[in-house]
Amino acid sequence: MGSFLGSLSSLPATKLGSLAIECALRRAGVHPSMVQEVFFGNVLTANLGQAPARQAALGAATMIAAQTIKLGVNDVVVAGGMESMSNAPKYIPTGRTGSRLGHDTIIDGMLKDGLWDVYNDFGMGVCAELCADQHNITREEQDSYAIKSFERGLAAESSGAFSWEIVPVEVSGAGGNHLPLLTKMRV
Repeated sequence: MGSFLGSLSSLPATKLGSLAIECALRRAGVHPSMVQEVFFGNVLTANLGQAPARQAALGAATMIAAQTIKLGVNDVVVAGGMESMSNAPKYIPTGRTGSRLGHDTIIDGMLKDGLWDVYNDFGMGVCAELCADQHNITREEQDSYAIKSFERGLAAESSGAFSWEIVPVEVSGAGGNHLPLLTKMRV
């Protein structure tokens, strides 16, 4: 897992999904030809090309993968998700038809397509604040929990608890030069 606009930001979600599948199969000792179906989800699909889930394999939902095994339809299924918020584009709604006199609006695709509650028409940050108010969770309690969670994550990584989940990723820098192999979480 990378950070927003961090070291993995040059890789599209489809590439991150492909790397995750490839490494999971290798570590499980499963030859790719044994996989009968792949169910992968993706929220921010803009600018990934046609059928982004299909680029990583096939798209649907993790629950369906479990159901196909339980029902005896499949024996080997890959299920997961992929995302790259760093690559979510900005939209210019008048870009195709042309701009008229005056200012144009630029819409953040990450907010519009991923971090927006379409039923109540506000951002996920507002949802979090409403939930905190409803359950009487103070800002200090939220911050304390976030710090503890972050510290636990770093401690778990340092102890090797996540070593089987972290995949080495090669990232190209400016001019196509390869950067050092990323082998651990970057925050």
